[in-house]
Amino acid sequence: MNRRRPTLLAALTLTATAALTLSACGSDDSSDKGEGKIAGADTGSSTPSASPTASKSSDPGRPKIELPDDLSYTFEWPKTGDKDKDAVLADSEQSVKAVDLAIVNQDALDKAYLYYYEGEAAVGTQKFIQNYVDQKAAVTGSYRFYAPEVVVDKDGTASFTYCEDQGKAYVKYLKTNKVRKTEVTEKSYVIYHTSLKKNSEGVWEIQSIASQSGSAKCQP
Repeated sequence: MNRRRPTLLAALTLTATAALTLSACGSDDSSDKGEGKIAGADTGSSTPSASPTASKSSDPGRPKIELPDDLSYTFEWPKTGDKDKDAVLADSEQSVKAVDLAIVNQDALDKAYLYYYEGEAAVGTQKFIQNYVDQKAAVTGSYRFYAPEVVVDKDGTASFTYCEDQGKAYVKYLKTNKVRKTEVTEKSYVIYHTSLKKNSEGVWEIQSIASQSGSAKCQP
C-alpha cells in the first residue's frame, strides 16, 4: 500500500521489542535514542500544514481545513485554463492539507481527508496517519509541491503526477514538543503518482497513490 511523504514516514520497522520507530526526512541521526524513528523509504503519505489558512470553497459540503502556523505550503501548481484539470489541482491541494489535519488532530479517521480519499488510497492513508497517532508525533516545517502533470480522461478519471520538496519538513514529538531536524538529501525530493475519479458531487477523489523518494525528475 503506497502512501504519501515517504521520507518522513514510511517503511516502518519493528524492533526486536516490537517498538515502532520514528525519524524525519531519511536522517540517520541517532542522537535521540529515546524517541522513535520514522524511517524513510519509497512508500509514504502525508502533507504539510500551514498557518490558519482555512480551505475556502463555494461548496458548503467541503471540509474546512485550518492548520497550525508551524506548517506552511508552497504549491507551484499554476492554473491550466482547463476546468477539469484545474479542479484536479485544487482538490489535490486540499487532500494534501487534509492528511496533515488528521495528523494534527491525531485522528486516523478524520473526516476531512476521508472526503478526498477513497478505496485503496483511503486505507493506506489511514494506516499512515495511525502511525503518527501511535507515536504521538506530528509534522512541522515547510513543504513545496511542483512539476504537476495532469491528464483527465472522458470517463471521469484522471492521473496526476507531481513532486514534493521535503527538505524543510520535520517530525515533531507532541509529548516533548521536540523537533527532529534532519539534513537534506536526494531522498528529500519525492515524486507522486495518483489516480483520481470524479464522484457524484463533483469532487476528484484519490483512488490510489504511489510515491518514490529520490526521484531524478524532482531533484533541484
